[in-house]
Amino acid sequence: MPPATDRFQPPHAIRAAFAAAMSLMYAQEVPQYRALTDLVAAVNRRVLAGDPALAERMARSGETARLAGERHGAIRVGTADELATIARAFAVMGMAPVGYYDLAPAGVPVHATAFRAVEETALTVSPFRVFTSLLRLELIADPALRAEAAAILARRRIVTPAALALIARAEREGGLSEVDAAAFVAALLETFRWHAHATVPRDTYRRLLAAHRLVADVVSFKGPHINHLTPRVLDIDAVQAEMPARGMAAKQTIEGPPKRRCPVLLRQTSFTALEERIAFTDDAADAAGSHTARFGEVEQRGVALTAAGQARYDAWIGNGGALDLPDDWAALRRQGLAFFRYRAADGAAAAAADAGLEDLVAHGQILCDPIVYEDFLPVSAAGIFQSNLGADRRVDYTAAADRAAFEQALGRAVEDPLALCAAAQRASLDAVGRVLGRTLSA
Repeated sequence: MPPATDRFQPPHAIRAAFAAAMSLMYAQEVPQYRALTDLVAAVNRRVLAGDPALAERMARSGETARLAGERHGAIRVGTADELATIARAFAVMGMAPVGYYDLAPAGVPVHATAFRAVEETALTVSPFRVFTSLLRLELIADPALRAEAAAILARRRIVTPAALALIARAEREGGLSEVDAAAFVAALLETFRWHAHATVPRDTYRRLLAAHRLVADVVSFKGPHINHLTPRVLDIDAVQAEMPARGMAAKQTIEGPPKRRCPVLLRQTSFTALEERIAFTDDAADAAGSHTARFGEVEQRGVALTAAGQARYDAWIGNGGALDLPDDWAALRRQGLAFFRYRAADGAAAAAADAGLEDLVAHGQILCDPIVYEDFLPVSAAGIFQSNLGADRRVDYTAAADRAAFEQALGRAVEDPLALCAAAQRASLDAVGRVLGRTLSA
């Protein structure tokens, strides 16, 4: 896409407007979502009031400003063309595909990426993310059902003509005006709206459901309705404990790392998916079935881990026992297990002399803050999906990950989350180095 000019809305502004519109729509469709966001806001206020050091650090790093509106959503598309079209739509909002996630080993027949902003300033303005899964039709065991599902998906168009026209205009002209951006947000929102009318007969739905509940969810409806919208909380254990009192049936366990003083990666929990009435194409006027897909989720984000730190986490996932990561910010940083952003304190240039990085940090001349983990954990994502699909049996898939096919469908390679974090850390050190007039290494 050509570079935008001053006559266009910044992509981050369009993204923020879309995230707000999506949140409003989802609150109207799923009333418990509003109860969840109210609970999250109350917990966040309580945590920040009780931890001045955390409040100061988050204000310094820009996290406080983004916290109230921070959300991630999740959608599931059915074909390569749908994925490519969604990627074009998200590009208008400055969202790039980051990471490749294969959920098939955990019994979910999809692979995925997360569309999000990648630059620090853009993330501060709007850290909206959409975890986007592509159905792996080849994992449907029954060839006839697989062909039928492919034919059903080939007939649908998930993005409105108005939205497609505005995407093309943004690509052609380099952006969207304020009026066009508002029209784009309204038109694209229709892609993610819930529709209570299935596009298939009841028997087809049942056969898709027997293959896998997620297959039925992707194939049987007009488009990729948003299936959850997730606020960020600073104490997920408090939310987990308080959800039942607010009428939300919380899942039994929190996905992700254990509770720590220094949170790492991502912890997630949710309330059980709604059972919603739907009508099939062959139903009588007074007949209706039901479908479970949409649920409420909440997340707590910690520091992004380096490759060495991630390896320790992966070993814990595979072997259990204690998580071999120090629960101390300084140790995580010094041992190269997590990413940090560095800033020069006032007066640092005069005091720096020839002191090393650690001495400068120890004496408060350089400040360092954990870099927030902006991405997802495949095992945790699969756990959330499984617990909310109402699946009563585990489907085992033996197919290998197929990142090449996913990227071919996407039309580009996905960004490397570790490389983005490393670049952010390096850029912060370079900025401090310019203040001090020297080169610094972590």
